[in-house]
Amino acid sequence: MATQVTAKAQRSSSFLRTAVALQTLTIFLQAVSAGLLLTTSYGEALHSAGARVMYGASMLYVLAAVLAWKPGGGSPRPVRHASGFLVLASVQVVLGIAHVPSVHVPLGVLMFGLSLLALARR
Repeated sequence: MATQVTAKAQRSSSFLRTAVALQTLTIFLQAVSAGLLLTTSYGEALHSAGARVMYGASMLYVLAAVLAWKPGGGSPRPVRHASGFLVLASVQVVLGIAHVPSVHVPLGVLMFGLSLLALARR
């Protein structure tokens, strides 16, 4: 029985780490596509599509955190972090749609740093 619980906790933790890594990667790719947005004709479409993928990755992070917490018996702290990140991602999307780069760009940098920090903690 104890080995089943341990295996389940390891799978949950692995899924959580993968979700954080995916989120970090998508945020980094958003920075790359932001550069393309300024220099190419297809940059806007790429950045827009990337925003949807990044938002989905943030939702996946919440799901992974809940699965690692509830059935796996882990700490609820990652759920709070993931939920906070989803709020930041929502604000980021609204700022991008509203074309407020003075806040959108620094928030993106902050999100990348926080995501990298969450990844390093996993």
